[in-house]
Amino acid sequence: MEWTIQELATRAGITSRTLRHYDRFGLLAPSRVGENGYRYYNPTAVARLQRILLMRRLGMGLPAIAEVLADDVDTCDGLRAHIAALEEERDRIERQIRSVRHTLEALQAGAEPRMDVMLAGFNDRYKDEVISHWGERAFQVSNDWWHGKTLDQQQAWKQATEDLVAAWVAAAKAGVSPTSEHAQSLAARHVQWLSQIPGTPTAEGDRERSIEMVKGLGDMYVDDPRFAGMYDDAAGATFVRDALRAYARTRM
Repeated sequence: MEWTIQELATRAGITSRTLRHYDRFGLLAPSRVGENGYRYYNPTAVARLQRILLMRRLGMGLPAIAEVLADDVDTCDGLRAHIAALEEERDRIERQIRSVRHTLEALQAGAEPRMDVMLAGFNDRYKDEVISHWGERAFQVSNDWWHGKTLDQQQAWKQATEDLVAAWVAAAKAGVSPTSEHAQSLAARHVQWLSQIPGTPTAEGDRERSIEMVKGLGDMYVDDPRFAGMYDDAAGATFVRDALRAYARTRM
């Protein structure tokens, strides 16, 4: 039994572009390529994709996943490692539940909820990915910056972020070219948004690493299902990536 790239992408909830990217990155090659150029995947390839997607959901970057797969560990050992990772994720979710319960109980009692308890478990969703791309310091500095904000400041930041995303989606739906002045102004706004986050190369004025970061984020918006949906659909994410890449190439 085997599936075409379109069938596998549909069943896995990702895009065929993502599967091709995994192939280019050396994570998942098709089982065979037909004379017509179509890519086909057998059950072994599907099982490998399952491992990749699980690690992606746990926040692992592609280089880290490649290292895990390159070790070619025994299937049972690999499953045990996945169970351990899932248990860590379960613990994080349990911390979130406790923090929300604390907030609810404090509000019902007319007391002031503790900020550190309220935010427990909510700050590490992308920890591994941030560290793999930009290092432990980038995560810690940006994490401290976020937790140093008041609730009003956090809400204002989130609203500004949602406004930026909405502007990207509107531009993509309007058929604007990624290299147009409008798209490039959005890219500038995006980079300015990034520069407000301490610990990032853009905040530190590191030009070379900033360019690498902006391009890498653009790729991640397309390749990572968690982000592709943020820009409404794959076409929207691709538009953002292309605009950011053009901006990084010509204006940074």
